[in-house]
Amino acid sequence: MFVGRTEYLDDLTSLWRKTTSSLVACRGRRRIGKSTLIEHFAESTAEVFLSFEGLPPRKGMTNRDQLDNFGTALARQTNRPRIVLETWHDAFFWLDKAIDGGKRTVVLLDEISWMGAYDPDFPGHLKWAWDKLFHKHDKLVMVVCGSVSAWIRHNILDNTGFAGRFSRDYILPELPLSVCRAFWGPVAKTVSSREMFDVLSVTGGVPRYLEEIDPVLSAEENIRRLFFTPQGKLFKEFDEMFSAVFGDVAATKKSILMALAAGPKSGAELAAELGVTNTGHFSEHLRSLADGGFIAADSGLNPETGKSARIDRYRLRDNYTRFYLRCVEPKKKEIAVGGYRFASVEQLPGWDAILGLAFENLIVNNWAELLPRIGIGNAIVESAAPYRRASSDSRKGVQIDLLVQTPRTVYVVEIKRKNVIGMDVADEVEEKVRRLKLRRGMSVRPVLVYDGELDPRLAGCGYFAALLDAATLIAGSAN
Repeated sequence: MFVGRTEYLDDLTSLWRKTTSSLVACRGRRRIGKSTLIEHFAESTAEVFLSFEGLPPRKGMTNRDQLDNFGTALARQTNRPRIVLETWHDAFFWLDKAIDGGKRTVVLLDEISWMGAYDPDFPGHLKWAWDKLFHKHDKLVMVVCGSVSAWIRHNILDNTGFAGRFSRDYILPELPLSVCRAFWGPVAKTVSSREMFDVLSVTGGVPRYLEEIDPVLSAEENIRRLFFTPQGKLFKEFDEMFSAVFGDVAATKKSILMALAAGPKSGAELAAELGVTNTGHFSEHLRSLADGGFIAADSGLNPETGKSARIDRYRLRDNYTRFYLRCVEPKKKEIAVGGYRFASVEQLPGWDAILGLAFENLIVNNWAELLPRIGIGNAIVESAAPYRRASSDSRKGVQIDLLVQTPRTVYVVEIKRKNVIGMDVADEVEEKVRRLKLRRGMSVRPVLVYDGELDPRLAGCGYFAALLDAATLIAGSAN
């Protein structure tokens, strides 16, 4: 199923208007739809599409295995005899021979980190082939794609040999909320926004996960079936995904995510909790998790000074991972043998609080979709991130779900998911506003984004500059 991604397709299509070849990088977490995007682009705009995928890591894997796999794919797609490839120099040489310079051609090197992991000279072979062979084809778009974003960044994008050679570098995000309702198909009009948010809060906008939805089942039954049964797709997914992406360092990175599942932390706080030294090596772990879309470094601007915050606070960004680590991982053994049974997921301890925090994280991830709906329009957004200031001897602390800052205005965004949202939320936000210390000349506007029934008095009190029903985000219409 292919939905959304219009801006990426339009931008990729514009590459055909160039008079030279294009080298493109496409990165992002597994299941986010990178390969599907490139396949859709090729099938709709190119005359020839050649696709090569690295083999998943396994014990005993060698460079020979990867070369044989490449050679088999080349022969199958070009109807030429299979050639025994000795090096990646050979592989790219024979790939070049198969490209028809007179036809629009897309070449996809998918899961390139797996493909090149067993030859330290792989980046050099690719650089040589691009400069001497592929770059000469004026109607060629070559895409290097992969889930191990840190490997692509370190070995290719940050490699001085590739400087200036990439026409595009996409980091593919989750699908925006406005297109996710398409996964409920024809029955979407009969499904409440609360049910859709319940599913999205535990899957995020990850296309492959949303494809597993059975639209005729309730959100609760979909979640039970996908997460809490031995055969559930999303019960098995985490270990398969994480080991494939991070290999030997998966355990270290998982420990970081486990620590963040309890709440945002600074790099120093994480290192102290895990009992490691907060060095450049640890920072690289954090950066690779951010590259992969699992965490976010919510620095933003300090509203008191207008300058960048001195300390990054890391947040577990990925909604699927948050839910898995908090609710599924602790019961993994029972689920695996079919022993974790319940009539409804609503019976799980702390269910409303878990979904409330997951809903908040989902909205924060989609902050850009809020802007036209809360009166920001085309204003320059200098910062959009959760904000926290610790308490001290001289003042109380403050924690804000989302702080959006433009050159003249600070928007204090409160995110609520409750059955009934009463007047007390105005008092809560007013206290947060009082604790904020803004620099001279700044205005502050409180905003409420909610999922639930709004107390009519709250709508009529006039305190909030904008009251946004989150259902409009799924509907895709701006008020």
